[in-house]
Amino acid sequence: MTGEPTRVLHTGDTHIGYRQYGSDDRRRDFLRAFERVVDDAIDEGYDVLVHAGDLFHSRSPRLDDVRETVELFRRLDDAGVEAIAVVGNHESKRDADWVDLLQDLGLVRRLGDEAVVVDGVAFYGVDHRPPSRFDASEIGFAPSPQDASHNVLVLHGLFEPFPFGDVSLEGFVESSDVDWDAFMLGDYHHPERDQVGGVVASYCGSTERASADEEEARGYNVFGFDDGVRMERRAIETRDFVTVEADLVEGGTDEVIERTRERDVDDAVVTVEVRGGSDAPVVQSEVEESLLGRGAVVARVNDRRDKDEDETTEVEFADPDSAVRERVDEMELTDAGREIDAVVRDKNVARTRIAEEIEESVEGFLDADGDEDGMEDGKPEQSTLGDVS
Repeated sequence: MTGEPTRVLHTGDTHIGYRQYGSDDRRRDFLRAFERVVDDAIDEGYDVLVHAGDLFHSRSPRLDDVRETVELFRRLDDAGVEAIAVVGNHESKRDADWVDLLQDLGLVRRLGDEAVVVDGVAFYGVDHRPPSRFDASEIGFAPSPQDASHNVLVLHGLFEPFPFGDVSLEGFVESSDVDWDAFMLGDYHHPERDQVGGVVASYCGSTERASADEEEARGYNVFGFDDGVRMERRAIETRDFVTVEADLVEGGTDEVIERTRERDVDDAVVTVEVRGGSDAPVVQSEVEESLLGRGAVVARVNDRRDKDEDETTEVEFADPDSAVRERVDEMELTDAGREIDAVVRDKNVARTRIAEEIEESVEGFLDADGDEDGMEDGKPEQSTLGDVS
């Protein structure tokens, strides 16, 4: 290849629409993080933006999140940046996926077993699937076009040689007739890089922190394809996560609050880890209210002190109804799920009529939608609350 190298931005796991901790501020953060990636792709003149799955956090994102996402891809298109993508596990639907909508709008090209060639680089893709169906020998790829100097496979899943892997990437090297140059991966939220039979394999990581243990700076990978393959890591600015270690000596709530004053919590997501030998009670709601009053966007308190098995722990809630509503918001329920929750908690519905009311509500959704998203074999899909990979 001669001339300027083909420059590819590799991103994924953007989880747009994730209302983390039940916070609308956090929901907007996930969209803004992807917007920063798009800004970089345009400002720095990349040829291709590869999205390795989990564009959205759920199969049923809010309409305003979809609308703003479409506008971001429209900006890429207007700037001449080719956008290509695979589908992740969080957004996968039984029929048409959101990537198909973006493709119908002429803004994204969905990858598959046929090559999509951009500036001499051939891109293939495999959407997320269960490990039992990720047999590389059964996935046939069309031959690489003669005008392609490099071949890239984009996948969403957990792969070996990374220690958390379920499926070996070695199988794609050994069983495919395509001579791969790079594997661009999504699903694992921490950036990782390795080699598989001489092929560069990399996870781009998530663009926002989907859990507090994602401590590395968020960002994306950059590839350059010319006579060889070059890869770099670029960071983006995201909201601060602050962890306060409150190792109590004698005090309870007041001592925890005093420990939090040692840290700047303004505009941050704050987690307080309570430890130590003191058995004084800690009212979590008071600590959280104090943090929110100092400008924290989200405040959470985890009491990690060892408790005597015979000890009775008193739990205090500032507002039980508010706590329940917040927990329901975090569960990312489908519309049908929210309807069921509303019926169960409706004080005007007689307890003897709950089952009948729920049945009528679900039948209404099924009649309207034919096949309700988030329902598998007639059973509500389990929500993903902790690990969103």
